[in-house]
Amino acid sequence: MATDTDRRARRGRLSKAGVLKAAVALADEAGIDSLTMRGIGQRLGVEAMSLYRHVENKEDLLDGMIDVVWGEIELPARGEGWKAAMCRRAIAVRAALARHPWAIGLMESRLTPGPQNLRHRDSVLEVLLGAGFSGRTATHAYNLLDSYIYGFAVQETNLPFGSAEELAAVGEEMLRQMPTDEYPNLARVAGELLESGFDYADEFEFGLDLILDALERFYRESTHAAG
Repeated sequence: MATDTDRRARRGRLSKAGVLKAAVALADEAGIDSLTMRGIGQRLGVEAMSLYRHVENKEDLLDGMIDVVWGEIELPARGEGWKAAMCRRAIAVRAALARHPWAIGLMESRLTPGPQNLRHRDSVLEVLLGAGFSGRTATHAYNLLDSYIYGFAVQETNLPFGSAEELAAVGEEMLRQMPTDEYPNLARVAGELLESGFDYADEFEFGLDLILDALERFYRESTHAAG
């Protein structure tokens, strides 16, 4: 059993970074609805009231947690072509959201974005503006890419399978239960996908390539019109 001396020592070692790290870990394990100051305090071995020395309230905590997630996403490299940079950035954002699915609905909702959030956005715009995008076309590109990334992340999180093997098992079970004479097109496509070893995760980069190609055409057309 922890003594008063132990608890005082833990309080003395507390930091905002430590509180946020514990909060993120708790949300990763049990979801954002499980997040309470009491739960974080228990994880750190301190009383919940000790946390308020480092975070003002629940909103301040969420702001900090989201900034932790932004900080995990690699910034676009300077000097890299904009398409390659946006591709790598999209893949990195998706990977971070896969690690922290609770964050998907919160990444764009904070009214007081933290330094990692702002640094990330500024770096993305630096790449696009440096490539010749105007502020408006850069905004179009940014919004389109983020809509795709977040939308795919939401759908991926809610799927009833987590791997190509699980997808194959689900697909086979659905085919057994589905009256194929009533839904011949569904049966045909499902059969083809099962035979090809289809992996839903591969769909992300397929769609991303299409979007980046379309943005490149849009960029060239808008640049030509402006000239």
